[in-house]
Amino acid sequence: MTDNTAGNAPGGAAEKPGLGRTGVWTLVITALAGFMAALDNLVVTTALPSIREELGGGLSDLEWTVSAYTLSFAVLLMFGAALGDRFGRRRMFLIGLTLFTAGSAAAALSPGIGELIAARAVQGVGAAVSMPLTLTLLTAAIPAAKRGMAFGIWAGVNGLAIATGPLVGGALTEQFSWQWIFWVNVPVGLVLVPLAALKLRESRGASPALDTVGTVLVSLGLFGVVLGLIRGNPDGWTSPLVLTALTGGVLLLIAFVRYEQRGAEHPMLPMRLFRNKTFTAVNASGLLMSLGMFGSIFLISQHLQTVGGYTPQEAGIRMLPWTGVGLIVAPVAGLLADRFGGRPIVVGGLVLQGVGLGLYAAINAGLGHYAYGPVVPAVVMCGIGMSMYFAPTAAMVMDSVRPEEQGIASGANNALREVGGALGVAVLAAVFSEQGGDGSARTFVDAMVPALYVGAAVVLAAGACALLLPGRAKPVAAVAAEQAAASGPAEEAAPAEGSAPAEDADRAAEAEQADDVEAADRAEETDRAGAATALADGQPVPAEAAKA
Repeated sequence: MTDNTAGNAPGGAAEKPGLGRTGVWTLVITALAGFMAALDNLVVTTALPSIREELGGGLSDLEWTVSAYTLSFAVLLMFGAALGDRFGRRRMFLIGLTLFTAGSAAAALSPGIGELIAARAVQGVGAAVSMPLTLTLLTAAIPAAKRGMAFGIWAGVNGLAIATGPLVGGALTEQFSWQWIFWVNVPVGLVLVPLAALKLRESRGASPALDTVGTVLVSLGLFGVVLGLIRGNPDGWTSPLVLTALTGGVLLLIAFVRYEQRGAEHPMLPMRLFRNKTFTAVNASGLLMSLGMFGSIFLISQHLQTVGGYTPQEAGIRMLPWTGVGLIVAPVAGLLADRFGGRPIVVGGLVLQGVGLGLYAAINAGLGHYAYGPVVPAVVMCGIGMSMYFAPTAAMVMDSVRPEEQGIASGANNALREVGGALGVAVLAAVFSEQGGDGSARTFVDAMVPALYVGAAVVLAAGACALLLPGRAKPVAAVAAEQAAASGPAEEAAPAEGSAPAEDADRAAEAEQADDVEAADRAEETDRAGAATALADGQPVPAEAAKA
């Protein structure tokens, strides 16, 4: 089964060295679309008091204004990727972007809190369909040698959106009105939709049909888990809703894994992907990094306002040492990953993040009063580390699978990071509450410090997972192509005498990655075929002998 992700440039002209015109357009479009989707995760938080004043509603309604987007976004990420593989990635990206833009306009025009919650859910659906496809479209348009830099830019723009959400929301609400946090998406969407239709290439995955049962299981499972995490702190972790949601969600996700392993004819998420150590290590580190980092950001942004006394806009400005460095560091980290491999960049970034969070906690624990200046180095360390992490990992996820599987790989990676983010806010908020909460400025700091230490430990654990990444592995498709080209007489395939040790090490890493993929393929074929036989000289031969 073939995939057309590597299609020719429009007009049949070959791409010039570098990103190429198509690559540049794809990078601009996908980065801006990702920026809008990521921004809406946090942009509404600083506008909640103004929304309540105008539209009414209780505390629970305001929480659902945030949760409706997070829930629909996290739950449908893998489904959105599967739709792109089946019906066309550019087509589904356009549909998702259109839905997101329409949902933004509906949110701005909402006459009541119920309508606003519904519009936020529509925004989340649109983001879930378009967001995982940004990486797939970008991979198809960018030459392999340039992907680190391109993904670095993409990651820097998305990281900037996540970290500046409170600043943008606060500035628009203070200077204009809360409706403008949604209106700002509309002109961007109206420009991106026709641009995407004209400039993006179409591609599809290999699966001829949707995995309906798998889609239902994973969507309902993620719904239960994310709902339970979102409602855990406000409703209580022993409340019937939370216990039912978490238990049911976990059981459904277990059923999803079992079904994908044994029952799915066209699995939505082939479990053999997790036998590839690159794919597994990147996703494990991403889940833990999101848990530690985004839970910490949640507390630090409140610390600046509650203890520091800053307005939302002023607090956002003081987060710029964290967010601003990403625009510089992420592209550089991507270039370094292209040259030296992603593992040292990723591990170094996670260590910097963990140490930065621990330093922020230690400085505040030792201060008898609030001061912003002493924590600036810690904030900068976190920003550099986060940028170093995001830049190479996007490329590593996409390179660890075949081209036709990149859509669902991107969806799975995004879904796990979203679950990690929701889990991080829930866990660190629970630690914060257990240690005393926000009764006063001193109490807030005393409760925040142990929570940040927990976040730092989890991020360092993500760094330990990242140590399992291969040193310098080539994309799966490239390794397979090289092996096919090199197949022939043994003496032709043998390495030349005097090969450099570095080249031998690279060959070993490539062979190991290719062996992982081939072994996973053989295992899956054996599971499915079972009693399959191959014909040799007109006689049936057992499948095991045929493989040998």
